[in-house]
Amino acid sequence: MLKPAYPAQTELEMVTLEQLVPKDHLLRLLDQHIRFDFIREATQHLYCENNGRPAIDPVVLFKMLFIVYLFGIRSERRLVKEIEVNVAYRWFLGFRLTDKVPDASTLSQNRRHRFVGTDIEQRIFDGIVEQAIEHKLIGGRVLYTDSTHLKANANKRQFEVHQVEQTPAAYLAELDAAIEADRAAAGKKPLKRDDDDAAPPVKEVKVSTVDPDAGFMARDNKPTGFFYLDHRTVDGVHALIVDTHVTPGNVHDSQPYLARLDRVMERFDLAVGAIGLDAGYFTPQICKGVLDRGLLGVMGYKRPTHREGYFYKRDYRYDAAQDCYCCPAGEVLPYRTTNRLGYREYVSNPGLCADCALRGQCTQSRNHQKLVPRHLWEGFKEAINANRLSDLGKRLYARRKETVERSFADAKELHGHRYARFRGLGKVQAQCLLSAACQNMKKMALLLARKAAALLAKILGQALFTVDFARYYLPMALLHENSRIRLVSA
Repeated sequence: MLKPAYPAQTELEMVTLEQLVPKDHLLRLLDQHIRFDFIREATQHLYCENNGRPAIDPVVLFKMLFIVYLFGIRSERRLVKEIEVNVAYRWFLGFRLTDKVPDASTLSQNRRHRFVGTDIEQRIFDGIVEQAIEHKLIGGRVLYTDSTHLKANANKRQFEVHQVEQTPAAYLAELDAAIEADRAAAGKKPLKRDDDDAAPPVKEVKVSTVDPDAGFMARDNKPTGFFYLDHRTVDGVHALIVDTHVTPGNVHDSQPYLARLDRVMERFDLAVGAIGLDAGYFTPQICKGVLDRGLLGVMGYKRPTHREGYFYKRDYRYDAAQDCYCCPAGEVLPYRTTNRLGYREYVSNPGLCADCALRGQCTQSRNHQKLVPRHLWEGFKEAINANRLSDLGKRLYARRKETVERSFADAKELHGHRYARFRGLGKVQAQCLLSAACQNMKKMALLLARKAAALLAKILGQALFTVDFARYYLPMALLHENSRIRLVSA
């Protein structure tokens, strides 16, 4: 029989938050396996010791931000509303059912005044990575790096065109020295350097009037507008993030790479042996930098531009012993000079090319001369490309899509990483650091819970057990409903 509806919400019940939060909730796992006390130590110098009103615990403030990124909450105002009604959030923050939730302006004012100009977000991210290393969840032997774009909080139609001086890349000084050494070895005169007297080159760039730090991105198969780029490096074992760095959207992926790689190895003392990158990083300076550091580099292949009806550059074979190229017709193209861009020039004999039957597929120059350029550091590119074709290189590169690309996919789908929440490079950097820290914390908690469950099964001599059994003996284990987990003893 159908009973009449009876409103029971007004009844007085004796209950605690501990009873209301599910035993397998993600926040329980974080509280069980992640230490947050280091945040208080890292921010202690930002608070007055003996004056002013009692401040909200900085651990609570950052835990509120962790909830934003863990559950993809779109704004801090929405976060406050969610905490008011979500008992799991209250339990994680240490609030009682009747405690007043801090206002959203408390978060924004602390960010704008107390934490501005500090590296607190970087220190929090580094602290989480250090905990992962302590738990041996980061191997550090293979690292994968890639970048993804975040749409800036700026209208792409509101911009001004500025004339900006082009600053030389950091590696150019090393390249210039290599050029002069190569020319001297070949008996060539030093190049005249009149760059100091000439005005630096300028280029026109679009600068947003809403967020000047964002860069205007116009790439093939990418959206057009103002964006930021998040350059992320992950470990090859569990895809835990070991570095994240933000640049404007018009910065090439390869520019900050070597400096960030050095930072990761020095900061966490990782014995890196190999790196995996996509084709955007396949440049002479990156290949040289990777090999100079004694690393095994594996990079994607980018099909070169080609003019229909002409030979590919690969059709011209390089002879390292004779330092020359051989054309498809079997003629030799000897070395002529090294230009100021770092390319060694190999040219053919015009007298032989004039009557060659293959000249129509080789060159259209008026003097019937074919020029094949070869970068001074082309040998480093060839060595990296050989790694890609090896069996080990193929296995390493196959893991790239399972690690760094999956990390970005999870960030965009689950943690609100499609858009920049703030304006300004520093604030977007803080967003990416906290988002990456939350991704790491989530994965660490799940991995540690799984290890704990496996250890318990080994102790009890259980090879197969159900979810209910795991919940009874191991409440922190996050297992799915109606599933069975098979554990194999080590």
